[in-house]
Amino acid sequence: MAAGFALSGAMDWRPMTAADLPGVLALADRLHPHHPEAPAVFAERLALAPGGCWMLGEGEGYAVAHPWDGLAPPPLDSLLGRLRPGPWHLHDIALLPAARGAGHAARLLARWPEATLVAVPGTGAYWEAQGFRDAPCADAVALASYGEGARFMRRRAAP
Repeated sequence: MAAGFALSGAMDWRPMTAADLPGVLALADRLHPHHPEAPAVFAERLALAPGGCWMLGEGEGYAVAHPWDGLAPPPLDSLLGRLRPGPWHLHDIALLPAARGAGHAARLLARWPEATLVAVPGTGAYWEAQGFRDAPCADAVALASYGEGARFMRRRAAP
């Protein structure tokens, strides 16, 4: 696959670089004010799983994913230390409001046919439409770090 890939409209997803991290942090703070994370969290995810870290356009969005065990999410705002074998875990896909609704996230999700994620309140219906279903979570404390009403979800690859 080429370095980036085009989506509908003029924006492309491209690999995230360390130079993108200040913009990612600013966007995360803007879009997720109730779920703050330290700069080291994003830097570590990029270092451990660069193939899961993407930027939309010139900063209209970002995605961070990494392999994980599929049993529970890592606690919010925590360093991983190392990756665990398993499906991809979608740590975050965040788009500016003007970039939403154009299929950008859905196109990127095609890269990870089997994945887990945490749906924060108000997002469950979107993730269900993308094929995710509620899944048992082996670590209630980790899930609770995302706030009341967070749901651990999994999408399985088609047979």
